[in-house]
Amino acid sequence: MALRVFGLNIVKTNRNLLQNACKFSAPVAGYVAAALFATEVTVQAAPAAVQKQRVSKAMRAYLKRANEHDEFMKTQHLEFQIGKRHLANMMGADAETFTQEDIDEAISYLFPSGLYDQKARPAMKSPEVVFPARKAAEFDETGRPFHSMFYTGKPNFFQLLHDIVEETNKLADLEERMLRRGNKPDENQKLGIAGFQLLPKDQLELLLVESIADIEYSNFTKSMDRLIASPYAYKSKAFIERYLKPLMDQSKQLEVPKPRIDEEGRQYITTYECLRKTARADVTVRLPGTGKISINGKDISYFEDENCKEQLLFPLQFSELLGKVDVEANVEGGGPSGQAGAIRWGIAMSLRSFVDQEMIESMRLAGLLTRDYRRRERKKFGQEGARRKYTWKKR
Repeated sequence: MALRVFGLNIVKTNRNLLQNACKFSAPVAGYVAAALFATEVTVQAAPAAVQKQRVSKAMRAYLKRANEHDEFMKTQHLEFQIGKRHLANMMGADAETFTQEDIDEAISYLFPSGLYDQKARPAMKSPEVVFPARKAAEFDETGRPFHSMFYTGKPNFFQLLHDIVEETNKLADLEERMLRRGNKPDENQKLGIAGFQLLPKDQLELLLVESIADIEYSNFTKSMDRLIASPYAYKSKAFIERYLKPLMDQSKQLEVPKPRIDEEGRQYITTYECLRKTARADVTVRLPGTGKISINGKDISYFEDENCKEQLLFPLQFSELLGKVDVEANVEGGGPSGQAGAIRWGIAMSLRSFVDQEMIESMRLAGLLTRDYRRRERKKFGQEGARRKYTWKKR
C-alpha cells in the first residue's frame, strides 16, 4: 500500500504498522488496517478535490488585472531607467548618480523655456510619481486574502499602527532592561527631528493607498509622538524616518522686496546684477507710469532687432502692466541678445513687487524669474564647430 503526504513516501511506515498489527488479535489488526486505508483514501482524494475547484470569472479577471498592472509598471520603470541613462549621457554625467533634480535641470536646459503652461512643459518623472499607486492582488485563486488584517477594511493602516506599537514595546523593554542594569541612554545618539514633521494626511494616504478618517490620522500622530518621545528612539530611526517629511526651508524662498517711494511719490524697485552671457544691467521699474522705456538714455529703439524688443516687452505684456509702469535700464557688455536678456530678467524680478502671488507663480512657470546661465559652447578640436563635424569624403 503506497501513501504520499506532501511528496513524502511513507510506504515503509505503513508496512511496519501492518506487521505490528498482525501480532495483535484479529479485531485490532483489522481496525488498524481500516484506519490506514481510510487515511490513504483521504489523503489521495484531497488533491483531486483541489484540482476540481474552479476559479470564478470575477476572481480570474481580478487576478489578470493585477498582474497586468504589475507588468505595466515594470515596463515603465525599465523605460524610465533607459531614458535617464540617455539623458545623463547627453549631459556628460554619470547615469548611476543622476538624480531627479539633475533630470529636471537637464530638461530645462535642453528644451525651450517659453512654455508657461505647466501641462505643456516637458517632464520626466518616475513611474511611481506619474501613475497613481494601486494595491497589489489581495486574494489568491481560492479567494483567500493575503493580508492578515484584510477584514479590518484598512489593512495597510492598521498594519502600520501594529508596527508602531511593536516598535514602542521593543523600546520600552529595552529601557526597562537598561534601568535594571543602571545604564542611561546615550545623549549623543538622541534622535533629533528638528526640521522634520510627520507626513500630512494626504501624503500618508498616498503611501498606504488607503483613505483614512481624521480620527484615524490623529491616532497615527499620537502613536508616532509616543514612539519618538522614547529616550531610545534612535534605535528605531530607520522606521521613524519613513513617515517624516522635511520642512520647507524658508530661507531658500525668494523674498519679494517692498517698493520704495521716490521724490515724486511713485513706487519704484531697482534690481541690480542682471546678468546674461557677458552683459550686465541695472533695472528700475516705477509705478504708476506711462509706459516709458529708457535704455542707456535712449528709448526702446536702442535695439534694432525686433526679437530683442519682443524679449524686452514680454514680461510687461505677461503681467498686464504694459503702459502702466516706467522702465529705466543701464546695461553694458555683451551683444544685443545678451543685453536684452539681462534687462528682461531685471524687469521680471522688479515686477514681482507690483503683482499678486498668483501672477508671480505664473511668471515663474513661464521661466521669467529663472536666470539664464547659458554660455556659448566652445569649438572642439578636430571639429568644424562646437557640435558640427567636418564632412567626411571617401576620396
